[in-house]
Amino acid sequence: LISVLFFREPLISNCPVCGEILGKHDKINDMIHMTLCFDEGTGNQIMTGGFLTDKQASYGWMFKLSEWAHFSSYDVGLHSGSTASHILVFDRRTKRLVEEVIDGKIVLSMRALYQSKVGLTLIDTGVKDLLKNLSEKQGKKMSSPESAKDIPKFLELFKDQINLDEVKDPLESFKTFNEFFVRQLKPGARPIACYEQDTIATCAADSRLMTFSSVDESTRLWIKGRKFSIEGLLGKDVHSDALCNGSLVIFRLAPQDYHRFHVPVSGTLEKFVEIPGCLYTVNPIAVNSKYCNVFTENKRVVSIISTSEFGKVAFVAIGATMVGSIEFLKEEGDYVHKGDEFGYFAFGGSTVICVFEKDAIEFDADLLANSARSLETLVSVGMRLGVSTRNRDLQPQELEKCSLE
Repeated sequence: LISVLFFREPLISNCPVCGEILGKHDKINDMIHMTLCFDEGTGNQIMTGGFLTDKQASYGWMFKLSEWAHFSSYDVGLHSGSTASHILVFDRRTKRLVEEVIDGKIVLSMRALYQSKVGLTLIDTGVKDLLKNLSEKQGKKMSSPESAKDIPKFLELFKDQINLDEVKDPLESFKTFNEFFVRQLKPGARPIACYEQDTIATCAADSRLMTFSSVDESTRLWIKGRKFSIEGLLGKDVHSDALCNGSLVIFRLAPQDYHRFHVPVSGTLEKFVEIPGCLYTVNPIAVNSKYCNVFTENKRVVSIISTSEFGKVAFVAIGATMVGSIEFLKEEGDYVHKGDEFGYFAFGGSTVICVFEKDAIEFDADLLANSARSLETLVSVGMRLGVSTRNRDLQPQELEKCSLE
């Protein structure tokens, strides 16, 4: 029925259940809307509060829908991320699909800049410098005493997404916006899965996550920049054959997130290498574009963690539009334990990418399944990421004790 209604001939223009005008977004979103209306009869209440209902958002619902509609396994996540006015993200903790809404004007401008040849020309003829200058100017503004007045407005904008009960210091103690933005959390606010077991890697940031067992998988499903490679990401001073053929995990932070990043594995910090670059947005609209190379052209700091369980792990902190700075709290030679605070990003969205040696880690199945459909997973610091494949001494019953949170 859905195939006939939408993909052969557009026979209807309004949803028969709720009357919603169709065609405002792309076809896959119309299909999702229609399916939910027929299934639940909920009409316009489908997206109330930005969430699907518990039944609709049950784990596997989106996957079942995409397979039933005869779509390739990753069309749903990719279309929602790169061409619609919102991004669907799977919340690992609540097992809900969360709608991350983007203002329509911002979407149009992003697509014009990052997903067209004209936009590419603009980028090459001055937009790079403009983004950098704007970001530096905004960073200074957010570190001024006057910026403190923006904190209440920011909290109101993200009132359902920032839990002040977790924040270590009282709100009135923050004298600038950036002091609040890089806020610390209370001890225990982010429990570390299997803390005593270094064979288990954990999530490095509160973020939207994508995991890929190989670079080929990441470029087929998510990173569309034509020049992306591990060599390009890490730079000539860091890359090695083992890492270049390895697996990677992408943690995308949004402005409302806790902006301190943590160590995902235990080991010794061998080196830090700062790589200058651009400040493109890390929004999927840009990452999914074939016309720019966000991760290999943006400003970033690469650190190498030498571990006994995973070999060498590259930790790449990537700046983005409106990110004032990347600060680290550890130094070369330090031994770090997974879950330790590693550093923080000043104002703006940003990204961390971790690169593991080939066949060194087995990512958790739910993370791989979501990523295979280009569906980001909302995670928190300390949640399970995966297990070392080099040390199989951990018994299955011990693994079961390691919760996702």
